[in-house]
Order: sequence, then structure tokens, then C-alpha cells
Amino acid sequence: MNKPDNVVDFKSKIRRIPEFKGVVFWDITPLLKDKVCFHEAVKQLADHYKGKSIDVIVSNEARGFIIGAALAYELGVGFIPIRKKGKLPYQCENLTYKKEYECDTIEIHQDAIEKGANVLIIDDLLATGGTIKANIELVEKLGGNVIGLGFLIELCYLDGRKALGNKYEVYSLIQLKTTNA
Repeated sequence: MNKPDNVVDFKSKIRRIPEFKGVVFWDITPLLKDKVCFHEAVKQLADHYKGKSIDVIVSNEARGFIIGAALAYELGVGFIPIRKKGKLPYQCENLTYKKEYECDTIEIHQDAIEKGANVLIIDDLLATGGTIKANIELVEKLGGNVIGLGFLIELCYLDGRKALGNKYEVYSLIQLKTTNA
């Protein structure tokens, strides 16, 4: 049986790198290189969020920027970067948190989010949930209302969704059930 024309096999465009800094790394560059696949991924994410009250999208560097900025453009909303410490030029709020293989400090401009703004947090990947929890904390510290968490890929075997709790809607386009997916 043939797939309909609009069905894209996103998983076939994700490259598995078995040992990168001690973890299995899921490389999205083949998906990004494929113009049809990249466009369809952004379109499907946008279709999921159309009609929701979103003022801005916040994404963490670096791969999150690619997905978040494209989605913000597609939805016609603003985009706000969260960057590693020392990369933003204005006064910042920062937070240090533990990732899978190291600690990291991230920052956001203090005036980036208006109090009460509806914020959609987008990243390329949901693993253990640590990075997203840090993003949520920064957004809420500035008075933003997190209305959802969206991902290109979810590593289901790491239970990141469970670590985030039930307070936020979590959506992922691609779910990888095992490290060999």
C-alpha cells in the first residue's frame, strides 16, 4: 500500500550517533537539509498550534532556534531566544541547570517577555526534560504564561514528558521509543 503524497517519513531523516558526549545523539541535520521534509515538519507543528492564543515562541539555542524561529514565522508570532550565558548583549535573567551530560547556564533578556504574554516553548528534542524545565522557569520568572511545550523529537525512553508533569500540554512530532529507533 502506498503512502499518501503528504505523508513524510520524518524518522528516516534523523541520524543516530551512538556515542556523543556519552549519550546517543539524534542528529536532525538530514531532516533540515531535505527541503520537503523540513517544510512539512514546520507545517505540521504549525497546524497543531494554529488557533491557539500565542504571543511569542521561546526556543533554546542552538537547534531549538531553527525549529522555533521557522514556526514563529509560520504562525505570525514573535520569537525570543534563550541563549548560553554571555551570548546576549542586554540585561539578563539566568539559570544554571543539569543536563544529561553536563551543567549549563542559560539566559534570557529581562525585557523579553511581557507579563501575562502567552508563550509557546519549542525545542528540537525532549529528552529528560531538564532543559525545558529551565526554559519554563525563566519564562515564568519574567511573568510569561506557558501555554504549551512543542518538540520535533521526543525520546520517549527517557521519560521527559513524565518529568514535566501534567501542568503543560506537550506535543511532539516524532516519538522515538528506544535508543535504536
